[in-house]
Amino acid sequence: MVKLSLSALPTLDHVSVPAYDPRSLKSGIVHFGVGGFHRSHQAMYLDRLLNAGTDHDWAICGVGVLPHDARMRDVFADQHDLYTLLTKSPQGESEARVIGSVHEFLFAPDDPEAVLAKLADPATRIVSLTVTEGGYSVSNATGEFDPSSPELQHDLNTAEAPRTVFGFLTEGLRRRRDAGLPPFTVMSCDNMQGNGHVAQHALTAFARLKDAALGDWIAEQVAFPNSMVDRITPVTTDATRREIAETYGLEDAWPVLAEEFTQWVLEDHFTLGRPALETVGVQLVQDVEPYELMKLRLLNASHQAMGCLGLLAGYTYVHEVCQHPLFVQFLLGYMQQEAAPTLRPVPGIDLGAYQHQLIERFSSAAIQDTLSRLIVDASERIPKFLLPVVREQLATEAANGGGQVEHAALVVAAWSCYLEGAEEPVTDVRAALLTEAARREATHPGAFLQLTEVFGDLGSHDRFRSAYLAARDSLRLRGPLGAVQALTERHIAAS
Repeated sequence: MVKLSLSALPTLDHVSVPAYDPRSLKSGIVHFGVGGFHRSHQAMYLDRLLNAGTDHDWAICGVGVLPHDARMRDVFADQHDLYTLLTKSPQGESEARVIGSVHEFLFAPDDPEAVLAKLADPATRIVSLTVTEGGYSVSNATGEFDPSSPELQHDLNTAEAPRTVFGFLTEGLRRRRDAGLPPFTVMSCDNMQGNGHVAQHALTAFARLKDAALGDWIAEQVAFPNSMVDRITPVTTDATRREIAETYGLEDAWPVLAEEFTQWVLEDHFTLGRPALETVGVQLVQDVEPYELMKLRLLNASHQAMGCLGLLAGYTYVHEVCQHPLFVQFLLGYMQQEAAPTLRPVPGIDLGAYQHQLIERFSSAAIQDTLSRLIVDASERIPKFLLPVVREQLATEAANGGGQVEHAALVVAAWSCYLEGAEEPVTDVRAALLTEAARREATHPGAFLQLTEVFGDLGSHDRFRSAYLAARDSLRLRGPLGAVQALTERHIAAS
């Protein structure tokens, strides 16, 4: 057994290692939110580029701002900023690669000034983000920036020792402006429609509350490219660590497991240049929106569609759900009848083939992706992935009598039923509010839909409310599999 470190790299067999010397790199990118997805995706693409022998000044400086990021600090320090990426095909074939593109890691609570200095450094040309869908403090109901959290209020009232991503970005950009330096690009890699636009809206709103002139400068001078990112990356488990140890003889405290498939579509809009990402498989385009909508409304919304329904049916893993013919019919029914009609043509993509490819990816037992991972912070994900489909379908119905919403209504009904019966607290920023509303359904049918911070005005839309209540009744009378079967048979009979 060999412990992962720089000195161990020449001794590793059956594991791909960096063709470059990680010690020779320079950081040109600062990244907030160094989780599993970032390490399986953006950092992997940069590693590909570095292995090609070019762009050695585009390595990544990772930054953690949350208390739990202290563990990442310790692991990176112990392993010389290296980690193992284990990828698996649907057939279970695996490949391990040591990634060295994360050149350094800063834990912001240890030394906020070090992070600010890195942001103000002329060498920093891109700041990228994977801070989750809820990390932008934008209301799902109004679309407006919400600065009410204690951490944001702290950062609005002081320039020293920021606690939030927006506090750091604003102060870093202020220092660059005052020093006469051009601003870095802010590149969101989170799963949101128009993620660059959302990042711009949130950051400029925060900055204007702090300094109106600075906020205007950011709005005028900073590039915020939109992007679509895709790679299923489950939470790292002890089983992954054991597999790395037993198969490859490598001790890695925090490896990453991901599917073989990966995709990154990125708007070619940068303030200070960018790495040659197009040479390593990234698709650079002028308009990301068709790709964004495809991925969010088909892949991400399907994850939400199977999450609570699958858990209610007694399943643990995604592949278990997607190997059941009834659930496959249900997911394809949602994609074909509700999501696909809301999409624009996607250059180079056959949407029908893409939907079946998703089922194949979801069905991979090699990934061991859990349903419990999918429902984390569902109150941020469902409004961004599923509810826009509902709204567009209802608008279509109002215009010309079309627009199905029954699959989406069953998803929301299953969510409320799961919360109603949950014996342990769910992981959600609105957990208490959601659970209380779900439990009120017994005496006040439709109470769950009255959470306007999640559903906006959908609770008052007669068509969706009726479909939701009918779906809850079906779940109660038939159970999750029975409700899925009844819905599927009804649509087959109507077609």
